[in-house]
Amino acid sequence: MGLLEIADVSKSFDGRKVLKDISLELQEREFVTILGPSGSGKSTLFHLIGGLLNPEQGSIKLNGENITGKRGFISYMPQQPSLFPWRTVLENVLLGQELHEKRDVEKAVAMIAKAGLSGYEHSMPNELSGGMKQRVAFIRALLSPQSLICLDEPFTALDGFTRIDMHQWLLSIWSEFQRTILFVTHNIDEALFLSDRIIVLSSNPATVIYEVKVPFERPRKSNLPLENEFLKVKKELYEAIGGA
Repeated sequence: MGLLEIADVSKSFDGRKVLKDISLELQEREFVTILGPSGSGKSTLFHLIGGLLNPEQGSIKLNGENITGKRGFISYMPQQPSLFPWRTVLENVLLGQELHEKRDVEKAVAMIAKAGLSGYEHSMPNELSGGMKQRVAFIRALLSPQSLICLDEPFTALDGFTRIDMHQWLLSIWSEFQRTILFVTHNIDEALFLSDRIIVLSSNPATVIYEVKVPFERPRKSNLPLENEFLKVKKELYEAIGGA
């Protein structure tokens, strides 16, 4: 039994089917990416997992419990950092814990330091760069007590150099804490560099059309995207998406 089990899930909006018979499974401490073209229903799938939407059919289980249509079972990080502007960095980081009546300030301060943000604990979000805000948002997700973290294209708004830096930082933090992550992107390089496994969705409506176990060892080297094996798997994924 996997940590997350999605079985035959479908969803429509105004009579238009967006997701069709989606089935997938995540094991504990896996980093799995959902890859697909824009508009393929990736974010809709996250909203279903998070209980913000109900599927027309199918079920979603977490740790063996049916969570279909239920909220509060996952930690979610959207495309934008979504930090509360009136709360400091430390207060934003603690938010997920506070919602579950837990508050570990010492651990939060230690995590902020690991993110390279020592000295910014009492800074406000408007004093931070885009990459710094994303680090704060990820720490908040990591400190939340849920067993599954869903990351919805969190680096889309960042420039190329900041994005590469964030990839390295995310993997360094994840390798230490080994939380289960479901990541959404339409960037093939990003998916390959970060993931243990990649699931490709088609569009109109989205179905699972391809899956690949990423063959690269961890920790990932910064020059990995230049290696022949990386380019070979990238070509396979590009062709899979092109035929979606």
